[in-house]
Amino acid sequence: MHPTLPLLAATNTDFPALQRARLTTLQVNLGYRCNQSCLHCHVNAGPSRTEMMDSATIDEVIGVLRARRIETLDLTGGAPELNMHFRRLVQAARALGVRVIDRCNLTILSEPGQEGLAEFLAEHGVEVVASLPCYSVENVDRQRGDGVFDRSIAGLRQLNALGYADESRGLLLNLVYNPQGPVLPPPQAQLEADYKRELLAHFGIRFNRLYTLANMPIQRFGSTLVSKGTFQTYLQLLKNAYRAENLDTVMCNSMLSVDWQGDLYDCDFNQMLALPARLQGRAKPHLRDLLATDGVGEFIRVADHCYGCTAGQGSSCGGALAASPGTVSTSLA
Repeated sequence: MHPTLPLLAATNTDFPALQRARLTTLQVNLGYRCNQSCLHCHVNAGPSRTEMMDSATIDEVIGVLRARRIETLDLTGGAPELNMHFRRLVQAARALGVRVIDRCNLTILSEPGQEGLAEFLAEHGVEVVASLPCYSVENVDRQRGDGVFDRSIAGLRQLNALGYADESRGLLLNLVYNPQGPVLPPPQAQLEADYKRELLAHFGIRFNRLYTLANMPIQRFGSTLVSKGTFQTYLQLLKNAYRAENLDTVMCNSMLSVDWQGDLYDCDFNQMLALPARLQGRAKPHLRDLLATDGVGEFIRVADHCYGCTAGQGSSCGGALAASPGTVSTSLA
């Protein structure tokens, strides 16, 4: 796989400086093992990955949630549910009153050994953020593998049956869209309306929100761009679409990312680029360091990939940052 960090001007980027505000969210990567291998995956996750967070580090996560009164625990992977301590962590966080998000690929709900997972998520009021790159079988299976669309639809129906996306139950089900190539996502509100219409009409499925995320030029997707000779062209597309108003709401302002070993990063993308967060001068800060400081005011590590979060309508783990993409080009053409 082609390295992408040397192509991202990590030491002399012209991306604006950012400082962390109040820490409200801990995004925890429970491991890189996944039951899928997707082209756009910036984590390079897959079935052969073995890195998984251990029990002692899970305990440290719980300790930081309690000590720092973290509002949101955002669980990701790989497939976070494949970590054997996933359910224990969810239960502990919910007992502390923490909002828990599970970034679910939907097919995990029908994996052997995951029986009762959907019921567990509903019982504990876990917010599900589910990846579904399109509402057509052809596009999804091309991006994620044969049969993934049908299993994803089955997972969504299972969640709906348990009360997800039912306003009276308060169980949130949000979907995630990634473009299938080196282009910016279309306007989020318009695409959300299309998803809701098509999924309800053809499959009887309801959901709350659609999040549109830009593909980051790192790891598997970035390496593919390098192989095709389009890396710099895509990076220039992101730069050309930069909007300064998105800086105030990028996710790294109020979040820290935790890898499977407990090390801290400003975001999941920096984690994949091995760019540790800055925390009181520590070269490689760890979860346990958050017991002494919350990192407020620290400068955030930035490089050219950060333009992916600020291009057009903006992109974050919570979807678009602006109401519309503005008058910018969304493709390489």
